[in-house]
Amino acid sequence: MYARHVGGTMILRVEDTDADRSQPELIQAIYDSLGWLGIDWDEEYRQADRFDLYRAAAQKFLDDGLAYRCDCSQQAVKDRRGDQSGNAGYDSFCRDRDVQPGEGVVVRFRTPDEGVTGWDDLIRGRVEFDNAVLEDFIIVRSTGVPLFHVANAYDDLDMGITHVVRGEDLVNTTPRVLLLRAAMGATDQPLFAHLPLIVDEKRQKLSKRRDSVAVGDFKEKGFLPDAMRNYLLTLGWGPKDGEEIRPINDFVEVFELADINKAPAFFDVKKLEHFQKEYLRQLPVDAFIEWAAPSVGHIDADLFGRFAPEIQGRVTYPDDAPAFLEWVIGDAAEPSEKDWKKVMGKEGVAAVLDAVIERCETCDWTAEALEAVVFGVGEELNTKTQLPVRLAITGSRSGLPLFEPMAELDRSVVLDRLRSARSKI
Repeated sequence: MYARHVGGTMILRVEDTDADRSQPELIQAIYDSLGWLGIDWDEEYRQADRFDLYRAAAQKFLDDGLAYRCDCSQQAVKDRRGDQSGNAGYDSFCRDRDVQPGEGVVVRFRTPDEGVTGWDDLIRGRVEFDNAVLEDFIIVRSTGVPLFHVANAYDDLDMGITHVVRGEDLVNTTPRVLLLRAAMGATDQPLFAHLPLIVDEKRQKLSKRRDSVAVGDFKEKGFLPDAMRNYLLTLGWGPKDGEEIRPINDFVEVFELADINKAPAFFDVKKLEHFQKEYLRQLPVDAFIEWAAPSVGHIDADLFGRFAPEIQGRVTYPDDAPAFLEWVIGDAAEPSEKDWKKVMGKEGVAAVLDAVIERCETCDWTAEALEAVVFGVGEELNTKTQLPVRLAITGSRSGLPLFEPMAELDRSVVLDRLRSARSKI
C-alpha cells in the first residue's frame, strides 16, 4: 500500500537463508498467497542466490577486526555464567582469542561497547538500545551459511531500500541490522515501520498451532480475495472517514504508515465474515454461482441458478449454500424441539394446517397460487400462517422466500409433509 501510495518500487525479497525453514512448498505458499490476494511487486530476489555476497561482507568484517570467530557451545556459555536457564546472552569470550576456522566455529559481529543504536520508527517513535547490552551476535553459522541479519543489512544497502515494514516482534533485531549496515559503510538508515502484532479474542498472539494463520486456509474456506485483502488492510489501520469496505485503490491515496496503530490488532473473524458478505453481495450472479459450485454440485444447475440471487445475500461460505435447497431436492430436516414447540405449540395451528391442506389439494400449483392459499387462510382465521407451513414443509423456521421453492415440489410431497406435521399436533 505504501509503495503504491508514494509511487515507489515494491520489492519481494524471499529471505531464505535458513534452509530448514525455506522448503520449496513454504516459499510457493508465499507466491500463491500474494497472487490470490492480488498483491503484486516490481522486483524480486532470493537471498539464497546471493550467499557469496554475504560471505564476502562477513569476511571483510573479519579482515577489518569488526568480527571474530567463535567456537563456544551454548553449554559452555551457560557453564561460564553459572546460568542454566539458557536465556543469558553471549559473553564475548572469544573476542581476543585467535580461533581458526573449523568444525563448530561461527563468526560473530563485535558490537560496540559504548553508545546507543536507535532509529525514529514511523509507528513507534524513537527506539533506542544501549550498545553495552547487545551481545556479539552470530553472522555466519558453523556451516558457513550467513544469517539473515547480515543478509538483510547487505540487501537493504545494496538495493537502496528506503522503507522497511515488518512486525514489531523483530524490533529487537533491528539494532543488529543497523550496526551491520554502518559497518558496511552506510551513513544513513532506511525508515522503519514496525507493525503491531495480530492477536486473537484473548489478546494472545496468533499461533500456528492454535489458529488459522495461513492465507491458504482462508482461501480453502471460500473467502473472496478482495474481502480478505480489504479486511487485512484494516488490521491496525483504518481510513479516517470510517468507510472500511471499499475498493483497494480508494485507499492507496490516503494510506500513511504513520497512521497505523501501535496497539496489537485483533483478528475478528466475525468482522471478516461481515466483509465477506458485503463482497459476496456485490458479485455478479454468474460469479456467485461459480464460487458456490464446489459445494452445490449435487443440486441441479438450473434449479440452483434460479434461486442463486436469493441465496447470494444469505451466505458467508460456499458450504452454506446447499442448505437452502436441500429440502427441495431431498427430505426436509427434522425440526428442533425448541422450534417445534415455539411454532406448532401455539393455539390455532391445527386449524391453519387443516385449511391449508384442504386448499392445496385443488389449487393451481404455482408460487402465486400457493402464496394466495397460505395468506388467504391467515386472513380468514385472523392468524399468522406462513411460519407453521414453512416449518412443516422445510423443517426450518428460516430460509428462502417460501413459495417459489415450494412450487418446485410435487403436490403430493407438500401434502404429505403438511399432513405429517398435522398428525403430530
